[in-house]
Amino acid sequence: MEKFVVTGEVQLCGKIRVGGAKNAALPIMAATLLCSGVSVIHDVPYLSDIKAMQGIMTLLGAEIKREGRTLIIDSSNVHRVEVPEQLMREMRASVFLMGPLLGRFHKVRLSYPGGCAIGHRPIDLHLKALEKIGARIKEKFGFIDAEADSLIGSEIYLDFPSVGATENAIMAAVLAKGVTIICNAAREPEIFDLQTFLNKMGAKITGAGSDTIRIEGVERLVAVEHTIICDRIQAGTYLIAGAITRGDVVVENIVPEYLVSVIDKLEGIGSVIQVGENFIRVRSKELRGVDIKTLPHPGFPTDLQAPILSLLTMAKGTSIITETIFENRFKHVDELMRMGAQIKVEGRTAIIRGVPKLTGTKVTAPDLRAGGALVLAALAAEGTTEIEQIYHIDRGYENFEEHLQSLGAHIIRLNS
Repeated sequence: MEKFVVTGEVQLCGKIRVGGAKNAALPIMAATLLCSGVSVIHDVPYLSDIKAMQGIMTLLGAEIKREGRTLIIDSSNVHRVEVPEQLMREMRASVFLMGPLLGRFHKVRLSYPGGCAIGHRPIDLHLKALEKIGARIKEKFGFIDAEADSLIGSEIYLDFPSVGATENAIMAAVLAKGVTIICNAAREPEIFDLQTFLNKMGAKITGAGSDTIRIEGVERLVAVEHTIICDRIQAGTYLIAGAITRGDVVVENIVPEYLVSVIDKLEGIGSVIQVGENFIRVRSKELRGVDIKTLPHPGFPTDLQAPILSLLTMAKGTSIITETIFENRFKHVDELMRMGAQIKVEGRTAIIRGVPKLTGTKVTAPDLRAGGALVLAALAAEGTTEIEQIYHIDRGYENFEEHLQSLGAHIIRLNS
């Protein structure tokens, strides 16, 4: 087991370039299974979740080679349609394999996915969407079997704009007969990137980025080359890191419109934001409290709720954060309170009373984004903080300590 050791009260300054988005790379990796051929995917981050997906796809018959930040995926020999249970439990994103395998082979078997324990994340929306286009779903002994004689286009209404359900429905529908319409679809940028990739392959999809997506089924797809979009969650985390340390940080290789809601809240907190064509600069001195509610895109992202909560622990006044996406995403609060934060949680709401400073201590990362939030708190805290179970952080933050070191942070990785 490894841990981070952080010595705080250092202003972060400098430039940092974010790479490809994990949340775009994982479904696009899965989508390569829809055809037989060699796909080339550029700017794929080095993350444990990506490595886990590679392992699953290899067991299904894909041949995958990494050259730097590029994955070369040969799906010609994919023949298995059952995802091993143990690998499913390691990573929730493995559920993305359901749509492509059902679309290509009309059959798939998997168990319920794992991942961070941030709340109840049922896949019933995925299953209902697949049933709408002709899949027969059977759930028994913890396994899900989906089969279809043929997939037929239909209208799918999602009760909630789930990103995963939207992406799975798209991937299953691209090879279905006729037209599929997804209503109340999620609008995240990663879905638009999936649409771009699939359309390169020969799919006919329009509407990604809006709440209505139209898919006209095609007979076959071909392997293509594609570059993953930038990681808006990593970018937002580094902007918040600059703000919490009262520093001056420029995040490059970012599409600013992906982070409009985050920019708005950082300005409300008291940061000075400069926006360029492909960069965002944050400068902060005094911080003040704001109220935040997480919402589906383009609202404030739930994946940045934990990092910005760390920031608000040191902002003047009282702040209120309402988490509307996941009911168990305040697991970092107890750890922040060990550092001196004053936070009261009532259901899905956290009330934060700002304190002049946090103090370093030993804390544990309970999940991916909460782990990132604890690192940010440690950067601003007095003294030294040890953060354990950082394998959670490695699932979504690429070379986290190295990037922070490049901005002047005193952070090292050690064996526990």
